Amino acid sequence: MIDEGNSVNIKSEGAKAAGAYHHGDLRAAVIAAGLKRLEAGDDGELGLRALARDVGVSATALYRHFPDKEALLDALADEGLRRLGARQAQAWLKAGGGRNGFKATGTTYVRFAHDEPALFRLSFTRQMSARHANVGGDGGEVAYNLLRAGVGEALPGVENPDRAALHAWALVHGLAMLILDRRLEWDEAMVDEVVGLTFGGID
Repeated sequence: MIDEGNSVNIKSEGAKAAGAYHHGDLRAAVIAAGLKRLEAGDDGELGLRALARDVGVSATALYRHFPDKEALLDALADEGLRRLGARQAQAWLKAGGGRNGFKATGTTYVRFAHDEPALFRLSFTRQMSARHANVGGDGGEVAYNLLRAGVGEALPGVENPDRAALHAWALVHGLAMLILDRRLEWDEAMVDEVVGLTFGGID
């Protein structure tokens, strides 16, 4: 990600800034700038012009990577799903896989929503299926694959693994939304206990 120091340096170079990026770097820089705005609660200013100013280039320089604002929002949502999947993968490995790993991925899902609410909401409110049909899916694949694998570990012999995975997903997503909508206070011990009721598996 670009830090504030780098952003200032880029802006000070004026017109030269547009040529300072290697292929792919500009896309990454814009996504980083968008994520920073989301973290700051400035999701109302996620247009191409605003982010172009943040990274020190003209708005037209972004069109190669983002033909419109919808493409930009899709990219940010996809990055959110990738981050979620990466954190869940780390939690799975740290817990040693199996039932403990499955439970850890569920708790991590809810914690991600709590820690990055704007990014979480964006990631799960974008309808990206049509846009991603030609690029092999989206960043949520890692998260779903872990969910599917976890069902096999925690619920051996279940007749319909896909329905069981949906059940588990509905549990953590519903809990996450109750917390984001302030129906429940954030309490990590409570989250861990509630997630364990579904993600703890059966004997």
